[in-house]
Amino acid sequence: MNSIVTVPTGLVFPQELLTTPAFQFLAAFVAINTIMYATLAIAKMLPKVYLSDIISRRDRRKETRSIHPNEPPFP
Repeated sequence: MNSIVTVPTGLVFPQELLTTPAFQFLAAFVAINTIMYATLAIAKMLPKVYLSDIISRRDRRKETRSIHPNEPPFP
């Protein structure tokens, strides 16, 4: 008994559909959305950058006001 097995190969759109403005708009939307989410995912993996690490302020305390006075002062 020979049986023919057909394996679905996916959805193939006709050439005319791929050149319509609606399909091109959806393709551009998906591309921009993918780039945006990839950028956000990469940004979440990077360490946080605080403004106080970049800009040093002159009015920072020279001595500690902690309840543990033996700790070294802030740099």
